[in-house]
Amino acid sequence: MKTRQAAVSAALAALCGPLFSHTAAAGPADYVHSPLVEYGEREIELKAGRARLGDGTHGHALKLGFGTGLKPWWFTEVSVGFVGASGESTKYEALEWENIFQLTERGRHALEAGLLFEIERPRERAEGYELKYGPLLQMDAGQVQLNGNALFERHVRADAPSDTQLVYEWQAKYRLRRELEFGVQGFGELGKWDHWSPHDEQSHSLGPAVFGKLALGGRQGLRYDAGILLAASPAAPDHTLRLRLEYEF
Repeated sequence: MKTRQAAVSAALAALCGPLFSHTAAAGPADYVHSPLVEYGEREIELKAGRARLGDGTHGHALKLGFGTGLKPWWFTEVSVGFVGASGESTKYEALEWENIFQLTERGRHALEAGLLFEIERPRERAEGYELKYGPLLQMDAGQVQLNGNALFERHVRADAPSDTQLVYEWQAKYRLRRELEFGVQGFGELGKWDHWSPHDEQSHSLGPAVFGKLALGGRQGLRYDAGILLAASPAAPDHTLRLRLEYEF
């Protein structure tokens, strides 16, 4: 396990180190990442969301992806993103490649850990590439599951210079049964990673969510994750509706 962790950490450092030299924006289709990998599982995923801003306008986002657990410690997914807003039609936004590296053996430690590395190629080539990376943490306490992730976002090879931004995502859920779990989750943007923005310029949202998995026979299943996020700071959208559906096989 130590060898695996060292190899993954070294690989990420080699990839990210020379590149980090746009402001982070949590999208309505974002979700809370888990560090756990389901080896051999394949999934077709839909992520969607709609955010209403303080001026009455709204924005929405949609992502369609295919992912698989290639190794017991590595999950990878490719997805296509679309966005739209008030008075605008939905249009293609970006191609995204997401990777999750599980660093701990499942069930052997109280705290599960992993790493996220994601690269996105926006439709607007002037934006370069957007990178998102950072640690993923999860802990179980009886029937309660806790997740907390601090992530960094950065645009590289863009026409305009940008700073590395710090964002976060967290979640607490009660596992009533496999088909129905409920809890609360939150997302936020703090600004530059080493010099946070003033509080009224930071974006913080949180709210209730429901989760579950419906068995369809064999390895097939339909997993859902839906929530309502409410503004907890002036810079956040008034409210955001988000939904994630996975067909697993």
